Amino acid sequence: MSTTTKLMTADELWRLPKVDKLYELVEGELIIMSPAGFDHGEIGQNILFLLQVHVREHDLGSIVGPDTGFVLCRNPDTVRSPDGAFIKKERTLTPRPVQFWEGAPDLAIEVLSPSDSATEMDVKVQEYLDAGATEVIVITPKMKMVKIFRHGHTATVLRSGDILRDLKSVPGFQCQVDEIFA
Repeated sequence: MSTTTKLMTADELWRLPKVDKLYELVEGELIIMSPAGFDHGEIGQNILFLLQVHVREHDLGSIVGPDTGFVLCRNPDTVRSPDGAFIKKERTLTPRPVQFWEGAPDLAIEVLSPSDSATEMDVKVQEYLDAGATEVIVITPKMKMVKIFRHGHTATVLRSGDILRDLKSVPGFQCQVDEIFA
């Protein structure tokens, strides 16, 4: 005798009570995320602030924070909430969606938590890229390292003293890697 698990949809995820938990949906299975630590939150906020200043100054699109869901695939549904994301102005919808964004952001940003495994992060990165993200930035606080992933390219690794620049998704943006960890 076999048992079957009812998979959840993005619409069902949206209707869950909004409590002090963050949820993701991976191939229809509900994942409950624990709140991020202080260092994680500050690093995520630092890069979002730096990006926000550039994006607003040049009217490039929208920056969203860590509680924004992106439907990366359907049937079964996968909804991810990166630590930050950017969507180009030409892809911004009017009216803006009230619920999850359908598809990948142009740029997804993930800050590696101590509880995240490299394998889990590799899966997330691939999901974003497969869903159409131009780039994914993964920040590793413990090593003060930034990795930029692009479809079909080897990851670019940046460390203290390097400059984060040449993003295809956010033209003209640059910052010192050290500013992200300040």
